[in-house]
Amino acid sequence: MSDDGKKGLKNWAVFSGIAIQMGVTIGLAAFIGVKLDENYPNKYPIYTIILSLFGVFISLYALIKQLQKLNKDE
Repeated sequence: MSDDGKKGLKNWAVFSGIAIQMGVTIGLAAFIGVKLDENYPNKYPIYTIILSLFGVFISLYALIKQLQKLNKDE
């Protein structure tokens, strides 16, 4: 396999891992929010909303850090 092929495969693996990590982080945060809303009911599902947004921000932060590291390695 050529160097370009190996580099493309590495990038594919890195980006796939990032996508899975983001999905798990956001999903876990939303799940915890739903459970909190079940245990502490409010008029609105505030825990789900807050924790889902928190999960999105944490995922974006991790994405930016990983992209900076990937860019530095190249």
